[in-house]
Amino acid sequence: MKRSSLPWWICWLTPLPLVAAEPFRPNLGPDLPQFTVTCGDLTLMMRQKSQWTPGRIDFCGKAMTTERSAYGTVFSFPDVGFIGTAHLENEPEILRRLTFFLDDEPVATPAAALHGTRFRSVRESDIRGFHLECGIEMKDNRIWETTTVSTKEAIPLKLVYHFMHAWTPTVSEFLAGSDEAGSVEIGEALPDGDAAARKFHIQKRVDWVAVREPVSGQLAVSRLLEAPEFAGNIAMIWNVPGTYRKYYLRCFNNETVPAGFSGTWRLVTAFGKGDASSWKAVARRLAESLK
Repeated sequence: MKRSSLPWWICWLTPLPLVAAEPFRPNLGPDLPQFTVTCGDLTLMMRQKSQWTPGRIDFCGKAMTTERSAYGTVFSFPDVGFIGTAHLENEPEILRRLTFFLDDEPVATPAAALHGTRFRSVRESDIRGFHLECGIEMKDNRIWETTTVSTKEAIPLKLVYHFMHAWTPTVSEFLAGSDEAGSVEIGEALPDGDAAARKFHIQKRVDWVAVREPVSGQLAVSRLLEAPEFAGNIAMIWNVPGTYRKYYLRCFNNETVPAGFSGTWRLVTAFGKGDASSWKAVARRLAESLK
């Protein structure tokens, strides 16, 4: 993974005005609590109640994730708890700018269902002393997510979760791997039942994580493309039977983010199909193709 000097969506933002001093409130209408956008075999729901972060991902018409959770990036502070995306119980995330593009054309007022070949979302927000620039791009049956975080002051944290994906509770197993020579893959079942409830899996630095959903016969592979090395970047799946099997990238675990920090994380997720005997081989090939 490497760090780039500029956010990957900077070319989209150049013609737009500077961030306003007051919070930006998107005028998408009271009758649009959410909308979906379909590109190829992928459908992404964007929802208002989580401040226009994702709400569900479908592949080939089948839900791969659940709506019963938060997506995107969330911070946990020692003195308050979680702030960000759908976590509104403590403080709101302050939305500064929000722009949607469909096939490279700005969408001022989305319809309830959009269709195209390429969708992008550009979002700027503030969470306490942090400024976030978040981008989503969907095309070619893949989703790229990018988050750049910056701060002028040193801020202690309990943790940051990036790229939260609430995979449907019917997801039955995972496979995770590293590109390092001699590394060993991690793979386990994600069972139901009280004994398996609320346990974290993986909890290591890996380059990619795959999950299998046996009802649809589908799988998803997420590869971390870019991240600041010293942030920790620990991949985790939290197993909550009946609710979700949730992926997190945990960073800055019980650490203080230094003053003047600016860092970018980027993840790509692709989808495929495979039965019980073939899905791991399919996932490995897909992970390799995402480099």
